[in-house]
Amino acid sequence: MAGRARRIWVICLILSVLIAAGAYYAVARPKRIQASPPAAGPRPVPVVTVAARSGDLGVYLTGLGSVTPLSIVTVRSRVDGQLMRTLFQEGQLVRQGDLLAEIDPRPFETQLTQAQAQLAKDEAALANASMDLERYRTLVKGGFIPQQQLDTQVSTVAQLAASIKSDQGQIDSIRLQLTYTRIIAPITGRAGLRLVDPGNMIHANDAGGLVVLAQVEPIAVVFTIPQDNLPPVLARQRAGGGAIAVDAYDREGRTKLATGVLIAVDNQIDAATGTVKLKASFVNADGSLFPNQFVNARILVDSLRGAVLVPNEAIQRGAQGPFVYLVKPDKTVELRKITPGPSEGGVTAVREGVAAGDALIVDGADRVQERSRVEPTSRERPPARPGA
Repeated sequence: MAGRARRIWVICLILSVLIAAGAYYAVARPKRIQASPPAAGPRPVPVVTVAARSGDLGVYLTGLGSVTPLSIVTVRSRVDGQLMRTLFQEGQLVRQGDLLAEIDPRPFETQLTQAQAQLAKDEAALANASMDLERYRTLVKGGFIPQQQLDTQVSTVAQLAASIKSDQGQIDSIRLQLTYTRIIAPITGRAGLRLVDPGNMIHANDAGGLVVLAQVEPIAVVFTIPQDNLPPVLARQRAGGGAIAVDAYDREGRTKLATGVLIAVDNQIDAATGTVKLKASFVNADGSLFPNQFVNARILVDSLRGAVLVPNEAIQRGAQGPFVYLVKPDKTVELRKITPGPSEGGVTAVREGVAAGDALIVDGADRVQERSRVEPTSRERPPARPGA
């Protein structure tokens, strides 16, 4: 009986402890919940913004082209003979009229002496025949010689006069050949590599020639543009207002080499490629353009005045089309669809969707969406494309 009472007492003690613990937990837990700080919301996303601005934007067309000399001449000998010496350096810029080379003139000088001697001989014969003609006229009047003899003498005088003209023509021809022994630069240009060395025999019908001269000041660039881009170029030409500027950039399109003007548009479109050729002229006083050099030609066809300009990195593209993320004054994000226009120098002209002064996200756009809270950092202006 005593053991049973002891067990009942132990059970009652345990139950009392459990009840007390449960009551303490029920009372203390709400206090801890009230004392704990409320849960924090999502943290703002750090982004970089740039304000859309109003300004002018040039509209350019770009085409791949090559530098072409305005004139290129292969200098050849016009007479046969031995090349005695050359007076130019390879790669030298020569002027029109400069002496480039000399051919041995002695054979032609000998021919000139012979022709002059023949002329003197024929002139003496003509003088003697002319005096005989005067005598025959006197004798015919006296009836001492027949008229036929006088007519024959007249013909003889005419033949000798014609021989003198032939001799004079021969002399002039030899003198001309003597001038050809001095090879003169026909144009101003840069000399290429020498094709014949002094001491060799050269001929007028040699295919290679002596040297090639390429005119490089000024110089031309021939480039192509798609046929769909031709109308604005022709419209700009018809409108007048001065020469159309053309800029030449290197193959990567980064470094501006020279600025020239458009001088010609080809008279037909290449049906195989759907492009048309254009030609621009450059002063090239500094020699920045070299014949057969590949360049990117950019031609200014229009200028947008007072356009809304947006950095290219602010423009996103998705299934709904081009759009930008705009940061509102309450630091929340708004997705704004836009209608972009021409792009140049790292910025794009936006026709609709953005106004000047709107803060646009240019860095961090991949971490935000519509109505996201952001912590913006402003950047003053978008970086310009190199060479723009």
